[in-house]
Amino acid sequence: MMYYYDENFMLPFSHDEVVHGKSPLLYKMPGDEWQKFANLRLLFTYMWTHPGAKLLFMGNEFGQTSEWNYKGELDWQLLQFEGHRLLKDCLADLNRLLKEEPALHQNQFKPEGFEWTDLNHRDESVMAYSRKGKKKSDDLLILLNMTPVVRNNWEIFTYGKKFAKELFNSDSLSYWGTGDVYNPEIRTELVEKKSGLYKHIVNLPALGGIILK
Repeated sequence: MMYYYDENFMLPFSHDEVVHGKSPLLYKMPGDEWQKFANLRLLFTYMWTHPGAKLLFMGNEFGQTSEWNYKGELDWQLLQFEGHRLLKDCLADLNRLLKEEPALHQNQFKPEGFEWTDLNHRDESVMAYSRKGKKKSDDLLILLNMTPVVRNNWEIFTYGKKFAKELFNSDSLSYWGTGDVYNPEIRTELVEKKSGLYKHIVNLPALGGIILK
């Protein structure tokens, strides 16, 4: 992020990442089958909510299991399996959010469009940052739990806006997640009226990312 705003950056996972023995993205992920899919959904959530244009090479959107081969077509038959089909749906929803949520595209090449919210939990591998549009009401809060540990009642502090709705959860049943850890209601408390400091209590799914608005 130190030099990110010097150019209009693109975030690529190009064909060079999934050829010549490097393995498809799904098999770069650690863990068992479920964890591989969860990690990939988490990676895509990070990528889609990070500033920058997106480039994802063909097949990665549904978890291609073989390296890309220009001599053959993609493994479309994988869509008969729930994990692959619902991963594709996850990407479709992330694309929709990228298009519909101003905070994800209006200021993506400007410093005011991104802010680290909480980086003080490296031991737990939890990251939190904000994406900002031209209106404060459009701001989004993104939380990423990079470990296979559920973290219920997680506290996060923000200034100037109360986040009241979970827009996206990569652990949703709709994406082949557990569906067990979500936030139907964000528990919020105004801690300091003068500075506009809010405390939010949320549940973080294992190997999952959530987007709040």
